[in-house]
Amino acid sequence: MSRWISILWLAFLFSIPLWMIDLYVLHILINTGIFVIAAMSLNLLLGYTGQLSLGHVAFFGIGAYVSALVSLGFDLELTDTYTFVFDAKPVWIAFLSGIIAAGLFGWLIGRVAFKVRGAYFVIVTISFAEVVRLVSLNWIDLTEGPMALNNIQPFTLGIPNLWEMTLYQKIPNYYLVLVVAIVCYILIRRLVHSRIGRAMIGLRENEPLATSVGVNVTHYLVIATVISAAMAGAAGGLYTHYFRIIDPDIFLFIYTVTMVIMVVSGGKGTLAGPIVGGIIFGLLPEILREFAAPEMQWIIYGIAMILIVFFLPDGIVPALKNWWKNHRSKRTDSAEMDAGT
Repeated sequence: MSRWISILWLAFLFSIPLWMIDLYVLHILINTGIFVIAAMSLNLLLGYTGQLSLGHVAFFGIGAYVSALVSLGFDLELTDTYTFVFDAKPVWIAFLSGIIAAGLFGWLIGRVAFKVRGAYFVIVTISFAEVVRLVSLNWIDLTEGPMALNNIQPFTLGIPNLWEMTLYQKIPNYYLVLVVAIVCYILIRRLVHSRIGRAMIGLRENEPLATSVGVNVTHYLVIATVISAAMAGAAGGLYTHYFRIIDPDIFLFIYTVTMVIMVVSGGKGTLAGPIVGGIIFGLLPEILREFAAPEMQWIIYGIAMILIVFFLPDGIVPALKNWWKNHRSKRTDSAEMDAGT
C-alpha cells in the first residue's frame, strides 16, 4: 500500500509542470523544494542523532558560495607580488565542489563540536554560522561582501562542445530540484536502515547504553554531520544557480529557524516529516500573502506553529501514522466482533 502511495505521489509531483500554467507558482515550488532538501539534511542530524544544530545554515551558505565562486572564477591577492588566479569551471563541477566543501566543514565542526554536548554544542554551531557570515561579509576581495556575487551561471545539461541546454527556465529547474530531493531522500532512507543508522538512533535514544555496547559516539555523529552538511551544501548550490545571485544574507539565522520548524512540525526522526513540514511552511507564507497584511502573516505563521506543537507534539507525520494505526485496529476489532456474532 505504501509503495503505491509513493508512486502516485511521485507521479503527481512530476506532472505538476505539465498542467501548472502560473510560473510564479513553479518558482515557489522550486524555492520550497530547495528548503525541503535543507530540512531533510537537518533531520538526519536532529531527528536521528538527537543533536540540535542551530548553525546548519552555515553549510547551506558554504555550498552556495563555493559553488558560485568555482563557477565564476576569482582572483585572490595573497602577497604584493603574487595573485592566485582560479579559472571558472563548469557548473556541475562547481556544484560538486560546493557539496564537498560543505561536507569537509561538516567533518571539521563534527570533530570539534561533538567534544561537548547539550547547550554547549548549540553555542558552537551558532558561533560557527556567525563566523562564516562575517567572513562572507568582510572578505570583499573574494565574496564581494554586501555587494553580492551576481551573474552566476545556471545549470546546463548535455555534452560539452556537442549539445548543451542551459536551465534558464523554471520547468527544468523544477525537475532538477525534484530529482536532487529524491536522491537525498533515497540516501537518507538507506542510511537510516543500515548499521550506521541503527547506531545513530541508538545514540539518540540512550547514548550511555549505546556506548556501553561498543558504539563509537564521535565516529557516528561525525558521519551524520558530514552527510547532513553535504546535503545542505547541495541545497545551497541549487539555490545559488537558480537565483544566480548570492549575498551574506543567506547566512541569516531565520533560515536555520525555518529548517528547524519544518523538521519539528513535520515530525523529526521520520523520513516524510521534513517533506510534509517543508511543504506546509514553505507554501504557507505565499498563501497568506494573498489575503493578509505582512504583520498578520507572521502572526498566523506563529499561531500555526504553536498549534501544531501543542496538539501534535511529535509532529504531523507521526500523528497521522498513529491515527491510521488506531483506525485499522478499530476496523479489525469490529470485523472480528462481526465474525464472532
